[in-house]
Formats: sequence, structure tokens, C-alpha cells
Amino acid sequence: MAVKIIMLLIFFSIMIAIGLYCRKNATDVSGFVLGGRSVGPWLTAFAYGTSYFSAVIFVGYAGQFGWKYGIASTWVGIGNCIIGSLMAWAILGRRTRIMTQHLGSATMPQFFETRYGSPALKVAASVITFIFLIPYTASLYNGLSRLFGMAFSIDYSVCVIVMAVLTGIYVIAGGYMATAINDFVQGIIMLFGIVAIIGAVLNSQGGFLAALDGLARISDETVSSTPGVFASFFGPDPLNLFGVVILTSLGTWGLPQMVQKFYAIKSEKNIATGTIVSTFFAFVVAGGCYFLGGFGRLFSDKIDIAANGFDSVIPTMLSGLPDLLIAIVVILVLSASMSTLSSLVLTSSSTLTLDLLKGRVVHDMDEKRQVQIMRFLIVIFVAISVVIAIIQYKSSVTFIAQLMGVSWGALAGAFLAPFLYGLYWKKTTSAGVWCSFIFSTVVMLANMMVRGSFPKLLQSPINAGAFCMIAGLVIVPLVSLVTPKPENSLVEHAFSCYAEKVLVSKTTALEDGTD
Repeated sequence: MAVKIIMLLIFFSIMIAIGLYCRKNATDVSGFVLGGRSVGPWLTAFAYGTSYFSAVIFVGYAGQFGWKYGIASTWVGIGNCIIGSLMAWAILGRRTRIMTQHLGSATMPQFFETRYGSPALKVAASVITFIFLIPYTASLYNGLSRLFGMAFSIDYSVCVIVMAVLTGIYVIAGGYMATAINDFVQGIIMLFGIVAIIGAVLNSQGGFLAALDGLARISDETVSSTPGVFASFFGPDPLNLFGVVILTSLGTWGLPQMVQKFYAIKSEKNIATGTIVSTFFAFVVAGGCYFLGGFGRLFSDKIDIAANGFDSVIPTMLSGLPDLLIAIVVILVLSASMSTLSSLVLTSSSTLTLDLLKGRVVHDMDEKRQVQIMRFLIVIFVAISVVIAIIQYKSSVTFIAQLMGVSWGALAGAFLAPFLYGLYWKKTTSAGVWCSFIFSTVVMLANMMVRGSFPKLLQSPINAGAFCMIAGLVIVPLVSLVTPKPENSLVEHAFSCYAEKVLVSKTTALEDGTD
């Protein structure tokens, strides 16, 4: 117990010290929200990765999908690596950095306003972001409850409040730069931690080959009658597994807290380095989490899914580890949760301040006032997420749990296509964007409220979310082609940034050659 407490105290001290150190970088809006757009590739890559993979992934998704699909759940991690990181950076990174800087956009709703010339789009995007990020924020605490209970026997409410307060302190003090530096530290812990844990768990089962052989001997007639299906290449249900891959991988392309990382990177030249680092991080952390979860059924004699749910799978797998490794596990999950929490509350507060309050509710808002309001809202958002998490835990409010489940699909489904086409296609219209917003939010809310009315394949919120993202990629161009063209001056202004960058690059190359 002493070892665990000492490691936690050191971890928390470092987080707060970094927040206080970064105060000088958080005196204006650009510094507080984007780190002055001067964050290096390594910090940005780790910030992207740690915001991507939280306790929801490590405890919830890894346990749930590992139990359902066996070792084939590793495909989810591979998809996160290739689609969610490598392709996201390659396709979105450079263009996002250039166009958002050119348009002066600090948030995704601001991008929609300036790119499509529609203040109403900014308001709508802000409302969608606010509604669906708060419950998603609350869901981060779920995985912590079981791990803290296993390691310390501490009441869930206490660990939730402590984590929220400490995260709030360093975000309020240092803004985005404090978050990015802390994400780097937390990311290092996650990288080494997941490797150590996988090694320890497999070793407890006699090694990788013995564990794989044991998994091949497990059968579950309610899932599949095929022998060895949980150790097979595609598992018992490839179609639903594909839905999980799409939602958790392609979804990052439309999540405001993920895309915002590209706004803040120092320069376009840093994108290449960031792509490599981010992809490696995703391969180790996401691949490792789902790979570990794939062996969950080896512990089926200790797990009662009906009574304790899928969130009990990973904690049960780890409960027999030595104290030092359990301490590492707790810090790993804390790192994953705090990094994602800091990203979400910063995104929520900046969106509400810059996109809803500024110029509408509060007309006289200078830079200092904006930063003050964002800091105040961070406190409010953290408090709301804590209350929601505790209410859900104490009262088992299923409505909240369902809303958490649809939040990722609603956000990514609404924003992915409008953002992607906004970066690349000049003919995208605001009508197409509206259709994407409305379609995805209506479908996901309907999935939560009248799920039984959906086709069987789409009754899963995960499949419904994946469907919304893919549908948006079709809806936006179709609607754009049959609605009035966007104003030419607006489009040319938005896309002139790319021509300017090409001209600057050619001029620089010519000067270097002359020299």
C-alpha cells in the first residue's frame, strides 16, 4: 500500500507542477486554448494519443470486445493505429493546420462558421458539442472505480472527486500547453505500463502460446459453435467487429477534442514527425489494450458478466498481479483518464466561451475576460461530469449510460463529413453540413430512445454511430450538388491559404537553391 500511495503522490505532484510552470503560456486566448500554435510534434502526437485512449478504452472497450471477439479484438487496436492515427494525421493534419490558421479558427464550431459563412452553423455545432461531450466526460470515471476499489478499497466518489480536482488544477493553471506536456508524461507511462502488464498477465497463464492454446479450448454456444473461435483470426462475429473498428477509428476524424490538436502544432513541417510518433503510440497502446482484453475469457471462472458487466473483465485479469504492477496499472489508467478529461473540458469551455457566449451573451469580452470565463467554465464542466458520474454509479441511471454510449457516434457522425469536405472540396454547401448535423444527432438520439425499432444490425449504438459517419460522407456531397452553390468569394478566401503555402514553399526552395 505504501508503494502505491508514494507513486500516486509523485504522479500528482508532477502533474500540478507542470500546470503551474505553464501559467506564463496561458495569458491570452491563443495561448490558453492552442498553446500559441507553437506545440512541437512529439507533444502534439502524445496529446493526440492520450486524448484518444482513456479508461473507457482500457477498462471498458478492451474488456467488452475482448470478451465478445477474443483475440480478434486486436483488429480494433490495429484500426485505431492505421485509420484513427496514421490516416487521420496524413489526411487531416497539414490542411487543418493551414486552413484553421488562415481563417483564425480556434475551435471546430468557429471553423464551420468561417468556412461556410454561417454563424448559425457555429451555434449548432457548439450545442451539439456541449450536449454530447459532457456525458462522454463523465464516462471516463467508470473504469477508475473498479481499479481503485481493487487497489485501495477507496470509495468511488472519493477517487472521482480527487481525479477531477487535480485535473482541473493543472488545466486551469496552464491551459493547453500544460495539458500537452502532461499528456507527454502520461503517454510515456501508458507506453511502458501496457507492455509490462501484457507481459505479466501472459506470464501468469504460462506465456503467449500457452495462453493462446487455452483460449482456443474455450467455447460458448451462445456466441458460436465453431471450435477455437475466440483464438481465430476474425473471431465469432466479423461484421459487428468491423463496426467497432469503424466507430473507434474513423470517429476521431470528427471529434472536436481530437482535431483541435492539429490546430496547435507548431508548423506543417512537424506533421510528418507527429504522424510517425502518433501511429507508434496507437500501435502500442491501443493494440496492446485490445490484445490484452482478447484473453479475458481465460479468467471466466472469476468473472460474472451478468452480475458485474464487462467493466469487470480487465480488473479481474489484473487483480492477481504484484503490488508494484497494480500501482503501475492504477497510474496508467489515471494517466489515460486525466489526459482525456483535460482535453474534453478544455474543448467544452473554449467552445462555449468563444462560440456561444462571446458576442451574444457577453458583448464586451476582451482576451483577459475570455480566459477568465474559460477557467470558470472548466470548473463547472468538471463539477457537472463528477455529479453525473456519481449519480450514475449510485443510482444506476440507465438514461445517462445510454447517452454516454451514443455521444461518440453523434459527435463524429455530425462533424466528420462537413469537416473533411470543408478542407478538400470547394463545392461543399452549408445545406449539406446542416443535413449531416441533423441526420446524425437524430439517428443517435433515436437509437438511444427507441432502439428496438431499428434494424437488428443498427440496434447497437456502435454500429449506429459507424453508420452515421459513413452516411454523412454520402449525404454531404449529394445535398451539396443539388443545393445553391456557396458564395465564390467565401470559398476562394478559404482555399487561398493552400496556394499561398505553395508559393511560399517554392520561393523558399528557390532562395535556398540560389544561396
